[in-house]
Amino acid sequence: MAGTKSPDPVPTALTVHQASRVLEVVFDDGASFHIPFELMRIFSPSAEVQGHGPGQEVLQTGKRLVGIDELKSVGHYAVQPRFSDGHDTGIFSWPFLYHLGSNQADLWQRYEQRLKAAGIGRDAPMKKGSSGSSGSSGSGSSGCASN
Repeated sequence: MAGTKSPDPVPTALTVHQASRVLEVVFDDGASFHIPFELMRIFSPSAEVQGHGPGQEVLQTGKRLVGIDELKSVGHYAVQPRFSDGHDTGIFSWPFLYHLGSNQADLWQRYEQRLKAAGIGRDAPMKKGSSGSSGSSGSGSSGCASN
């Protein structure tokens, strides 16, 4: 059918690899990604990280060793991780996970440029008053695999 957009790829498998700190995502179009928890955390789609508009992003630091304590399903369109630093407000849609997986090199480069411009090291602790973690916590099950 002309003009019909094909649907976004959907994960067929999600595996949390705790030891290597990566989320493995296999999509129905054959793509497979190993997305580092740190990358997910520093680019979390939450307002706490992204702000409420352009230029309001909060540079995340000290997230190299962040873990994922829980990964909850959000309907049939996303997952919501609870990171070991308490951050749990980002909802990672399938298209967003695909974006993170397929653009890792560019995203890391952009992050490193932002760190350099700010004169901050990747492992520097978050400044007080920065949105570095969330105090809220959630509970629930996910149906996602964990290694």
